[in-house]
Amino acid sequence: MKFTREMPGALTIHSVSDDQIRIGDQVFSDAVAMTAGALLDDWPAKAIDDLTESDFAILLDTHPEVIILGTGNNNVFPPRELVFAMARRGVGFEVMNTRAAASTFNVLAGEGRQVAAVLYL
Repeated sequence: MKFTREMPGALTIHSVSDDQIRIGDQVFSDAVAMTAGALLDDWPAKAIDDLTESDFAILLDTHPEVIILGTGNNNVFPPRELVFAMARRGVGFEVMNTRAAASTFNVLAGEGRQVAAVLYL
């Protein structure tokens, strides 16, 4: 994985629907990962239940204060070990539905916070 597009300023999530996420001028029909200033070129097509700390390595390399995991229309809890791994690193790890995650990301990025997100549909 690598960042596809780094941008000055904060990226904005414009909309989330059941079948797409619109970020800036790009539309995604699958899961997407991002920081306040960059989009990732791909996110592993893994079930949330199967996520591990290593899946978040590229995001963790950006030293975020918080990572937001948007789990689609419903809350889906990730593995406890992933939550514990983020806590050991001192990184906030918030899990919520994707619409709420998008809104939270936009607020934190707009405040200039070091935020990253992974958003599932």
